[in-house]
Amino acid sequence: MNPSLLIYVLRRLLWTLPTLLLVGLLVFMLMRLVPGDPALLILGDSATPEQLASLRAAWGLDKPIGLQFFYWLGQVLQGDLGQSITSSEPVMPLLLQRFQVSASIVLVAVALAVLLAVPAGLYAAWKQNSIVDTVVVATATFFLSIPSFWLGLLLLLFVGLKLGLVPVVGYVPFAEDWRASITFLILPVVTLTLIELGVLTRMSRASAVETLRLEYVTHARAKGLSERRVLLRHVLPNAFAPTWTLVGLVLGNLLGGIAVLETVFTLPGLGRLLVDAIFARDYPVVQGCMLFTAAIYVLVNLVVDLCYPLFDPRVSAT
Repeated sequence: MNPSLLIYVLRRLLWTLPTLLLVGLLVFMLMRLVPGDPALLILGDSATPEQLASLRAAWGLDKPIGLQFFYWLGQVLQGDLGQSITSSEPVMPLLLQRFQVSASIVLVAVALAVLLAVPAGLYAAWKQNSIVDTVVVATATFFLSIPSFWLGLLLLLFVGLKLGLVPVVGYVPFAEDWRASITFLILPVVTLTLIELGVLTRMSRASAVETLRLEYVTHARAKGLSERRVLLRHVLPNAFAPTWTLVGLVLGNLLGGIAVLETVFTLPGLGRLLVDAIFARDYPVVQGCMLFTAAIYVLVNLVVDLCYPLFDPRVSAT
């Protein structure tokens, strides 16, 4: 590996540590400010003060907040996110299991959205102010304006209930039956693809329009190059960089924030796990989910930054 690239990667990784520490501290403190007693939620209103005190002592909830945080931070540094208060399951395996469901939806949906949005935006920019451009922009704006849960409910109603093409409730792990698993994921993937298609198409078109106005594009056309070669060789690599940045932001957000879609389609993903843990005041699971999501977000954007030189030769890892 290039030494400058290695130094750049190490520097970026070191910068992630304060970010993750700050996220962990904020999540830890905010969870303690939420009204509600986890011990009372678990044992119920009929629990005696002795039972409540015993459970709080078992989970370390009777210690000062500062001591609880440093104890939890020490566990995290050892790769242990604790155990769920409600189910007594280790948090890390639970997160990885739920993350597989969320990742299978998000990665496929974002990949499909990019494959559709980039050519559509590039073509619309090439045909700027034409009927094709108007149709592409209007379609992208339409999908961008639709709430994801509403589009998901419409697809469930018409494609699932009316037409009966795919199942509408439930989930089958890919390892058990991959065919059934795919049928349960079709509608969530289609919903997320259409929603993200709008914002990515608009970004792709805006970047391509700006690039088409540059002098080197005019020079390439003056040399007699075909429009296809100009678009693919000169416009696309330079116009794709801003879109690639947006892809990283979208991917990082979706990997930890598709709780609404997972609730609509009854999928056991990471977002739904986080929502359920918040309602149950399950501190270890909430803290683990937020820290895991922050780590994924930071790593995704790091990969995006490192991929810049592949798409734009003017960018170097310095």
